[in-house]
Amino acid sequence: MFNSCGHHRDEVLMGPQFGVDTAIIDIGNANVLAVSSDPLTLIPSLGLKESAWLSVHLLANDMATTGFAPQFAQFVLNLPVTFSEKDFQQYWQYIHLFCKELGIAITGGHTGRVPGQESTICGGGTMFLMASKDKVLSSNGAKPGDIIVVTKESAMSATSILAKSFPETVRNNLGETVYKEAESNFYRTSSLKEALLAAAFLQPHHSLKAMHDVTEGGILGTACEMASASGCGILINNEKIPVGSAQQEIAAFFEIDHRTSIGAGAMLMAIAPEAVAALLSHLKKHNIKGTEIGAFTQEESGFMIEEYGVLKPIYYDGIDPYWEAFYKAFKEGLK
Repeated sequence: MFNSCGHHRDEVLMGPQFGVDTAIIDIGNANVLAVSSDPLTLIPSLGLKESAWLSVHLLANDMATTGFAPQFAQFVLNLPVTFSEKDFQQYWQYIHLFCKELGIAITGGHTGRVPGQESTICGGGTMFLMASKDKVLSSNGAKPGDIIVVTKESAMSATSILAKSFPETVRNNLGETVYKEAESNFYRTSSLKEALLAAAFLQPHHSLKAMHDVTEGGILGTACEMASASGCGILINNEKIPVGSAQQEIAAFFEIDHRTSIGAGAMLMAIAPEAVAALLSHLKKHNIKGTEIGAFTQEESGFMIEEYGVLKPIYYDGIDPYWEAFYKAFKEGLK
C-alpha cells in the first residue's frame, strides 16, 4: 500500500510509513512543510467542548512530534442530520477557541450533513507547519542504544473518556475520587508543551532523536510503531511504565490494558543516553513528569518487555482495547 501513493515527487522527504503520522515536504530555502491528518471526534455523551478539545489537540499532538507547533488547519465535517444548528455552532466555537489558543489559523475545509452518520468520528482534520529542514524531527529517527522516555502517564485519554462518558457507572463502582482524578486527566491530553520543551532544550537529531505521541495502542503500541519505523527493536521495563491510580482502576473495571490503550497526552521520546538525566530534570522544572521506561535495541532483537524479571515478546496487532470497551459499555446502557 505504501508503494501506491500517486505520482512520485522528489520534494516529499517523508511520505506514508507505518509508525509515522506526519509527512514532510521540502518547500525550498532550507525549509519544509509538515502535514498531518486525523479523524475528528464528536461524542455527545462526552460533551461538545470535550469533543472539540480532542479534535484539535490530538491533531496538534501529531504535529508536536516534529518539535514544532502547528500553524494552519483544515477541517472536513460530516455531521449527523440530527445534529442541531445550535450544537454545531457551539462545537465549532470550541474548535475555533482551541485553535486560537494554540496559534493555529483555520484556512478552510468542508461541512455537510450525512444521512445515517451516527459515528463518533464526524470527519477529519489536517494541520500544517513550516519549519527549518535541519531541525524538524520524524518518529522514525530512533537508533539502537537510544533511551525511551515517556511523559506523564499511561491511558489518560482512554480512561478519562470512559469516566466522562459513563460517570454514574464510574462513581458508583469506583468512587468519586477516582472519577474526579480521571476527569482532571482529560485536559492533560495535550503533549505539545513537552515536545516543544524537549526540542528547544536538546539538539534535534543528536540528543533528541525522535518523538511519537501516544495514541491508539497505548505506550506499548506506540513504542512498537516507533521502533518499526526506525528499523529498531525495543526492550521495555514493565515496572517502569507510569500509571496513575485512576487509570489503573478504570482500566481494570472496563477490562482493558492501560499499557495498550489510547494514551493521548503522553509523548514517547528517543533520547541519547547522556542527555536523559538533564531532560528529565528540565521537564520536572516545568511540572511535567518524565520516565525512562526502556531502550531501543537492534532490529533483530525484536519487541520485548521485561515483567518481574522475565523477558516476553510484545505482540502488537494494531487493535486498541478501548474501542471495544466503549461500545460494549454503550450497548449495555451504562450511564
